[in-house]
Amino acid sequence: MAAALCLSFPGLAQDIWIGLSAEPSTLDPQARDDGSERAVSDNVYEALMARNAQGELIPGLAAAEPVQVDETTWEFKLREGISFHNGEPFNADAVVYSVNRVIAPEFNSEQLSYYASINGAEAVDEYTVRITTSGADPILPSRMYWMKMVPPAYGEDPQFAAAPVGTGPYKFSGWMRGSEIILEANADYWDGEPEIDLVHYRFIAEPGARLAGLMSGELDVITNLLPEFVDVVPNAVTVEGLETSVIVLSTENPVTGIPEVRQALNIAIDRNSLAENVFGGYAQPARGQLVNPAAFGFNEALEAYPYDPEGARALIESSGAAGQTITLLGQAGRWLKDREQLEAVAAYWQATGLNVNVEIDEWGAYLTRLFDPANRPDAVLAVNSDEVLDADRPLSWAYQMGEGASSNADAELAEWISQARMETDVETRAQLYGEITQHVYDGNYAVPLLNMQDIYGVSGRMEWQPRVDAKLIVKEMSVNE
Repeated sequence: MAAALCLSFPGLAQDIWIGLSAEPSTLDPQARDDGSERAVSDNVYEALMARNAQGELIPGLAAAEPVQVDETTWEFKLREGISFHNGEPFNADAVVYSVNRVIAPEFNSEQLSYYASINGAEAVDEYTVRITTSGADPILPSRMYWMKMVPPAYGEDPQFAAAPVGTGPYKFSGWMRGSEIILEANADYWDGEPEIDLVHYRFIAEPGARLAGLMSGELDVITNLLPEFVDVVPNAVTVEGLETSVIVLSTENPVTGIPEVRQALNIAIDRNSLAENVFGGYAQPARGQLVNPAAFGFNEALEAYPYDPEGARALIESSGAAGQTITLLGQAGRWLKDREQLEAVAAYWQATGLNVNVEIDEWGAYLTRLFDPANRPDAVLAVNSDEVLDADRPLSWAYQMGEGASSNADAELAEWISQARMETDVETRAQLYGEITQHVYDGNYAVPLLNMQDIYGVSGRMEWQPRVDAKLIVKEMSVNE
């Protein structure tokens, strides 16, 4: 492959090395809900809308902000003269293909909770496209910040998921499975050639090994820097992130289907201890919800579930669940302190009188189980991000029956979430989200744990400030030698 011919080495100004905690399960930007894939493909692909480093929504491949034609139609004017890396033109046909591809039922994208309202797109002319929704959707522009545009012809090629082609500032160079992905600068990028020539992504699950790579000069940026090493690395940079660690509970499984058990699982956990003793203060207890404090729809009235171990034990005993086994599925290395959170939660739950079976899967297998409603474990630890900055994203993902990672059969709740999504009156919409978040809080449908900061280790030669949306945009990075 082209990557095998690369003769550059760490320390040269035109190359950088980024250490990721997991290898991407695919490089198809529309298929999976995989943060490792996004770390790479955010530099290869682009969307109609973008955000600056502070999180403000701005035009991307769109030439301007969209215009709402009617209640269910948004019109986008596109930038002209842009091509995909393989020469295919970026135009209205490419947008129509991208929209219809990702929402197609047979494609079965794991990202559908981002696009719950979208039902299609049509070209008006070569550089004008209209996107339609099933009802009013006031946050449609934010959704189009997440949907990456893909080339219509090559998008049908079986090689697409392993050798991606986008419009972005970097082009795919090679993928050595299990070891490295390399991107090269796109000299013809429409918004100016990037400063950094080559980007090497290495996959290092063990946090100590990532740290060692940074300290030795083999890596320039590492994700999920352990809080205890913030003062050790050449540079540590943090940002108040959009991620919330959460355990999604199956309300349909025999033990976690008991409301008193779900309540016990929430009040058995000392979130303050997790935030201080596991994260060193680089996290805060989630206030009883998945909606991020920075997002529209955050319920100010909710507080974190109280820590009441005696009450939790009493609930397990009175519900008849003492001695029963529940399965807790999670990851080790993908997210900051994910294994430690799993182990701590399992210990808290074990102390209530339950038997807790902890399972840690390989990343791809984990995603498959997370998004398989027919075979969902009792409890799944995940880290949910809310880059849309609206309650619809986490509520659709975790709580709307039949969508995302939701594990309940609450049809009334699903209807409420759909109703709130299409409500255009701001006050009414906020009120609906308040009622929904209170409902899932009272029903203990999930176990929100912590609002987490993003912590990165950065080499001394790098110039970079992290973004609020956690995207690793290499064009925003530079080297100082």
